Amino acid sequence: MDTILKTENIWKTYESSSVKVNAINGISLAFTKGKFYAIIGRSGSGKSTLLYLLSGLDQPTKGKVYFEEKDLSQYPDGQMAIFRRRHMGFVFQQYNLMEEYNVLDNICMPVKLDQRKPDPEFLHTVLTALGLLDKQKKYAGELSGGEQQRVAIARSILSKPKIIFADEPTGNLDKKTAFETLELLMDCAGKFGQTLIMVTHDLEIARMSETVITIEDGRVIE
Repeated sequence: MDTILKTENIWKTYESSSVKVNAINGISLAFTKGKFYAIIGRSGSGKSTLLYLLSGLDQPTKGKVYFEEKDLSQYPDGQMAIFRRRHMGFVFQQYNLMEEYNVLDNICMPVKLDQRKPDPEFLHTVLTALGLLDKQKKYAGELSGGEQQRVAIARSILSKPKIIFADEPTGNLDKKTAFETLELLMDCAGKFGQTLIMVTHDLEIARMSETVITIEDGRVIE
């Protein structure tokens, strides 16, 4: 099995003047290339913290995260940002679109930040797959929630990342739109051979994944 991402005994501790809180308690996991994983658990269980540690958006207090055998803690912040832009895609509950840019510019933003030009053929494929070909010149304010999330998915895919991290990506959508959006995300990840790691509190959505990881009090319980 090709492991793309793994953690070795990671902990995340938050300290205030009087208390220490362990948000993540010694988690070791391995993720296989091209599979879809759902991370579930109650609010405050540590799901999103785990996702942030897996993606290098945050550093563990103890333990290691390896992406294709590379220890993420070895990258300084600036290099880590470039590494994420090139190898990881992100889809959040808040669509995080830039209101002053149109759909096409929003989708191409990470590639342009990397001072590269989008691959026109691949861009066309992504726009077609997500039903956005006729929406390229529209602005975020002119789109429905489902359309805005499809723009966010297109943006996460365009740089051809190896992993897509999704944090409650359907949380702001009605049930029907949520399932349609998730199916598009799964189809795109499958088509482009990407690993998909998604945090969700929705058990129906979690059941669509290949592997469910349940978190409770910062620990993996199954």
